[in-house]
Amino acid sequence: MDILVPQVGESIVEAEIGEWFKADGDYVNKDDLLMELETEKVNVELNAEASGRLSILARQGDIVKIGAVIGKIDESAQQPASTSAPEAGETAAAPETGAAAPMNPAVPKIAAERGVDPTTLKGSGRDGRILVDDIPSHQEKPAPPPAEKAPPPQAESKPQQQPVPPQQSSEERITRVPMTQIRKKIAAHLMKARHETAMLTTFNEIDMSQVIALRKAHKEAFFDKHGVNLGFMSFFVKACAEALKEYPEVNGSIEGDDIIYHNFVDIGVAVGSKRGLVVPVIRDADQLHFDAIEKTIRDFAERANNGKLTLDDLDGGTFTISNGGIYGSVLSTPLLNPPQSGILGMHAIQDRAVVRNGEVVIRPMMNIALSYDHRIIDGQQAVGFLKQVKSYVDNPETLLLKV
Repeated sequence: MDILVPQVGESIVEAEIGEWFKADGDYVNKDDLLMELETEKVNVELNAEASGRLSILARQGDIVKIGAVIGKIDESAQQPASTSAPEAGETAAAPETGAAAPMNPAVPKIAAERGVDPTTLKGSGRDGRILVDDIPSHQEKPAPPPAEKAPPPQAESKPQQQPVPPQQSSEERITRVPMTQIRKKIAAHLMKARHETAMLTTFNEIDMSQVIALRKAHKEAFFDKHGVNLGFMSFFVKACAEALKEYPEVNGSIEGDDIIYHNFVDIGVAVGSKRGLVVPVIRDADQLHFDAIEKTIRDFAERANNGKLTLDDLDGGTFTISNGGIYGSVLSTPLLNPPQSGILGMHAIQDRAVVRNGEVVIRPMMNIALSYDHRIIDGQQAVGFLKQVKSYVDNPETLLLKV
């Protein structure tokens, strides 16, 4: 039987061959995991639909069309006899020390280029397999041995000419790695946002004192009741969900010459993973309590790192929140996620001097930014929406924690 590239989404027409978990010529059993496909949105695992001998026709890194034949399974092949167990009294041979760890076929070459010993890496793939993403981009080189002391200068001796160090070739000074399908899609999406929208950004700041105090007072009770930690993101998801009801243009989009007003609130949360930035969507965020939001975000983060997000997780969304603060950013201009018309950028919390009741005091402050499509959202609406988000987070009791 043929192994075909499956249809994984209406907009996806090709995929990149990822890691094969079986070798060419291996006998595989029905439902065995065969390989992983990388698409512009998600990774897809393929399992054997029958038992037989595997023939691999497409290698890792190949770009293949949806429906293409990438391998075959010979169902007429006989299953090889299993290795017999050791006789009574015999001891199975111990694994050799220093044996090579399981790794992606591309790992040894790229690791050598980066000066990394692949056997020292901790693999994040299935069964601890070392992937290309596990190789650090830079490796500190050992310090050179101390130079030998020069002999004392001889009288009237001429200074020795220092040897010219050999020049590195241009290929040794760079590392060239093809862009993954997900990275290509991210690049195209960001360029589209810049060229096809009238994007502007407005800024404000939030005093996080009340949120921090509320979390401190209720975090243990919240965890005991819901089994999940109470984070900052749920406050912002809830605040945005409520504010979007008051400013429907920010929750809308443009389709041709029409403005689409969405009567639901699906908020995408930008999540960084080893394979790039993805934006899974919290469905009907306005109807969820804090615990459901926190559980959904935790699930997205775990599955993003394991490459288990699905197309359904990523499709749609009426608004996006991006938290650059977790990386230390204090101010940025987030890019729109078309066809959405608005995106909120969160940033790092900093202690700053502010004026309260005529006195200068220290408060934990966060900058927030709203990038919006000026074709559908006027400045007054954008500023009003951001002020409403600020008001909800400044006064979190209005969002009614369910503890």
